[in-house]
Amino acid sequence: MMTESNRLWPASERPVWGVGALLNALADTLQARFNPVRVRGEVSGFSRAASGHCYFSLKDAQGQLRCALFRRAAMHPSMDWRDGLLVEVAGRLDVYGPRGELQLIVEAAQGAGQGDLFEQFMRLKGVLEAEGCFDPTRKRPQPAYPASIAVVTSLDAAALRDVATTLRRRVPHLPVRVFPSPVQGEAAPAALCDALERAYRSYRETGQGEVLLLVRGGGSLEDLWAFNSPLLVRKIMEAPMPVICGVGHETDFTLADLTADVRAPTPTAAAELCAPSRESQHQALEAMQRLLSHRTQRQWSQQAQRIDRLAAQLGRPMERLSRERERFWVFAHRMQQALQRRSDHGALRLQQWPADFHAAGQRHLKRQHDHLAHMEARLRLLDPMQVLQRGYALLTDEYGHAVTSVRQLTPSQHVVAQLADGQADLTVKSLGV
Repeated sequence: MMTESNRLWPASERPVWGVGALLNALADTLQARFNPVRVRGEVSGFSRAASGHCYFSLKDAQGQLRCALFRRAAMHPSMDWRDGLLVEVAGRLDVYGPRGELQLIVEAAQGAGQGDLFEQFMRLKGVLEAEGCFDPTRKRPQPAYPASIAVVTSLDAAALRDVATTLRRRVPHLPVRVFPSPVQGEAAPAALCDALERAYRSYRETGQGEVLLLVRGGGSLEDLWAFNSPLLVRKIMEAPMPVICGVGHETDFTLADLTADVRAPTPTAAAELCAPSRESQHQALEAMQRLLSHRTQRQWSQQAQRIDRLAAQLGRPMERLSRERERFWVFAHRMQQALQRRSDHGALRLQQWPADFHAAGQRHLKRQHDHLAHMEARLRLLDPMQVLQRGYALLTDEYGHAVTSVRQLTPSQHVVAQLADGQADLTVKSLGV
């Protein structure tokens, strides 16, 4: 019986290619049939390596092509390489063996102006940025474990299938509600705003849709233009719940991405960001269970050891009572001895008290007698009679007032002189100073 494989590939015609040989053959075919080529497109994902070589993609509405621009050609002074630049390049098609990718080796390039849509994109970005639409301070963190999810996209979009597949794999238990809307064309911005408004109203009324996914697949700048609409940007700002925007491929960027609370590189990544996988939640729960079990076991062990220590300290009740009785009698004996010593000491002091009292009284009388003798000696020093015995006299007038100055005397005045052994009446004959 001839199988499908045998029919397509007869046994007599089965050359076996090595991977490298096949890629070299493809490169030779490209070289013979197409090279050199000239290509016109919009620069996307431009990057310059430390070596000076540059890498980017050229894209238009139908597709994109990887390009490599080596350092010598990249040093052309007239080219200001940046994303969104419309260029015409000349080079040769080749196959990059390590990854099996088709790429264009750019040998010359010239600017072809900048696309109208890109200029409009930059103009809208400046206006909306001035309004604060992209302010990072207004962005909200997404819930770690949302209870429900809302999705705004087209029912026919591949993005919806990618999101549904991812959510079914990661969080199959969560309810997901889709608010359909066209994602391309002139009517798309208004339709997207209407879908967002329905999602907002559902969240306010029922609490369903704790996080909202705004997604669509990749495409050209024209295809994604609905997500650069100022109408849509301002509607995203009204969201009562966090918004994750996943539009296009990783290299695509829209104004809706800048406005959303979280920007995902793809719709699948948006679905992965909005909810942790069931496996990771199971792992987290298992880790928490292990931790709880370990801590419970450790606490039980500590309490068991504590009970053992208390039991060892308590022992048998009768033994504990016997030990406490022995301690009581020891303390009672010590107290009796202390009281006896205190009583004996008090009796001894009581016997010694009369003698101590008499001795203390004698000491007090002697101190008082010595103090009296000292005061008497000081008083005698102040006695004026002691001064008169040394040859001095005390003069008083007729009234008995002491005379201490000649200004108190007048000639012929009678005074009395008090001497050590008596007194004499005197009459002043003359005065001198």
